[in-house]
Amino acid sequence: MGKDKKMISVDGNLACANVAYLLNEVVAIYPITPSSPMAEHCDAYMAAGRKNIFGAIPSVMEMQSEGGAAGAVHGALTAGALTTTFTASQGLLLMIPNMYKIAGELTCGVIHIAARALATQALSIFGDHGDVLAARATGFALLASANVQEAQDFAAIAQMATLETRVPFIHFFDGFRTSHEVQKIIAINEAELKQLTDMKLVVAHKERGLSPDRPSLRGTSQNPDVYFQGREVVNKFYDAAPAKVQAAMDKFAQVTGRQYHCYEYVGAPDAERVVVAMASGCDVTQEYVEYAAAKGEKVGLLKVRLYRPFDQKMFVGALPKTVKAIAVIERTKEPGAIGEPMYLDIRTAVGEMMAEGVAAYAKYPVIVGGRYGLGSKEYN
Repeated sequence: MGKDKKMISVDGNLACANVAYLLNEVVAIYPITPSSPMAEHCDAYMAAGRKNIFGAIPSVMEMQSEGGAAGAVHGALTAGALTTTFTASQGLLLMIPNMYKIAGELTCGVIHIAARALATQALSIFGDHGDVLAARATGFALLASANVQEAQDFAAIAQMATLETRVPFIHFFDGFRTSHEVQKIIAINEAELKQLTDMKLVVAHKERGLSPDRPSLRGTSQNPDVYFQGREVVNKFYDAAPAKVQAAMDKFAQVTGRQYHCYEYVGAPDAERVVVAMASGCDVTQEYVEYAAAKGEKVGLLKVRLYRPFDQKMFVGALPKTVKAIAVIERTKEPGAIGEPMYLDIRTAVGEMMAEGVAAYAKYPVIVGGRYGLGSKEYN
């Protein structure tokens, strides 16, 4: 490790908030456990007069509800400001109407989420993916970090990717499991963040902002003659997004030395049994997989970092060609569905890629789905 690499002990919220503050101009906040510390850190930074990488002190404002925070984010982004917020659980659900607008208008922006269980038969302040997966239809990309190092790094990668793709991003990590876990990580510094930020894309975002100097039409009402076409025209942005996210990860590696992939495989190269997981479940699963593979077991783990837009070719390309059985473990429950969301996506992806000849398995693998860790139930 080079002399310029500084090690710090932080939790996931602080790791993420530090980057989010430095890369944005407006932070609209409303507290909700376990994401509140991210907003508190940003508020403290502003009060202390800390400047972002653009040399200005971001405007941090507490609204009267999560819906108000989302409305402020939508308004500030539409005016051309780099804007973020932090939330979790029901707080995210209250932002969903604004999120459909932000995504539908192809607006760059990142929401950072300490993913938390939703109140169903009871309220739980602990972590699972019920909230972020409830927002998967909004058009926001979903980028998952598995530990404190990734919470810092993916906060930067999400910002790079949203400016490049014009797709807004949810960057999430598991509430309490990652948000409040203290780990020693390699700190990212302001010089690196400046290198990672393409100022041409920042200027392009600002020039799309509503201004009397550049009149444009937004937020119209559309009738049956054009609404359908308007929904479909965004497809090219989503189709292009996964490759651009991977390019952002590659650029991040060039600057920091830490390489990530949208879909990352670890374990035996000739694995026959593979677990697919997302967020903090990846780390403990990787420990077991490496232990078992070292003993000769043909097992592996496929980490899903980019869940939306889901890239079938990238996903199947990361799987060993020897795979015979896939277990998709998910931290959510969708009552009434024939399986949880990622399980359904992966069954479809494997089937479609085999039909297209992209995946050359001897036969269709056995694919099973399962739940774990709802409300942060222990996963060992």
